[in-house]
Amino acid sequence: MGAQDARLTKVPAITLSFWIIKILATTLGETGGDSVTMSWLGETTPGAEELSVSGYLIGTAIFGAILLLLVWAQIRARSFNPWLYWATIIASTTAGTTLADFATRSLGIGYPGGSILLLALVLLSLFTWYQSEGSVSVDTVAEPRTELFYWSTITFSQTLGTALGDWIADAGLGYSGGTLVFAAALGVIAALYFWTGLSRVALFWAAFILTRPLGATIGDFLDKPVANGGLGLSRPLATAALALAIVALIVLLPQRAGQHPD
Repeated sequence: MGAQDARLTKVPAITLSFWIIKILATTLGETGGDSVTMSWLGETTPGAEELSVSGYLIGTAIFGAILLLLVWAQIRARSFNPWLYWATIIASTTAGTTLADFATRSLGIGYPGGSILLLALVLLSLFTWYQSEGSVSVDTVAEPRTELFYWSTITFSQTLGTALGDWIADAGLGYSGGTLVFAAALGVIAALYFWTGLSRVALFWAAFILTRPLGATIGDFLDKPVANGGLGLSRPLATAALALAIVALIVLLPQRAGQHPD
C-alpha cells in the first residue's frame, strides 16, 4: 500500500467534479477580484479609470501574496489536500483577474494585446516545463520542481482566461454571449476527448484555459450593472454564495488524488 501511495500526485484526479468546482472557482475569482479592486476604483464612477493603476496593483499585490503563500504550503504538503488545493486555485484565479485587468487596461495594450502577451507566457511556461521534465501532464505533479511549473502555468492560464473573457464580451457579444461562446468551445473539447484520439494532455490544458473565461463572463454577468449587460448583483454576496457552493461540493463530491504514472 505504501508503494502505491507514493505514486499519488498532489493534484486531484480529473473527473467531472473537478471541472464543476473549477468553473465555480473561476467565477469566484472574478467576483472576488472585482470586489477588492473596485473598492479602490470607486466602482464605475466617472474618473475611476484614472485610479485603475493603483486599484489593480493593490489587488494584484494582495492576491499575489496570498497565492505565493498557498503555493508554498502546497509544495510543503506531503500529500493531496483538497482544501489546500482548491484554495490555491481560487487564489490563482483571483490574482489572475487583477493581473489581467492591470495588463489590458492600465498598461494600455487592450484586450487583444493582453491576450497575446499572456498566451505567449502560457506557451513559454509549458515549453520550459516540457524541456525540463519531458512532460506537461498533471499526472506527474508530485515533486517540488514540477509543482512550481504547474502553478506557474496555472496562474498564467488563469490570467489569460480573464483577458479572453473580457475581450469576447467587449467585442459585442456581451457577458451572456461570451458565456455561450466559451461553453460551446468546452463542449467541442469534450467531444474531441470522447470521440477522437487527440492528445489528452493538450485537451486538458485547452479546457483548463477555457474554463477561466467561462467563469469570468459568468462572474461579470452576475455582478456588472444592468446598464452594462449584467444582473447588478452584490459582488460580496455573489462571492460568498460561490464560496459556500464550492465548500459544499468539496464535501459532497469525491476528491481523490490523481495517479502518478509508473
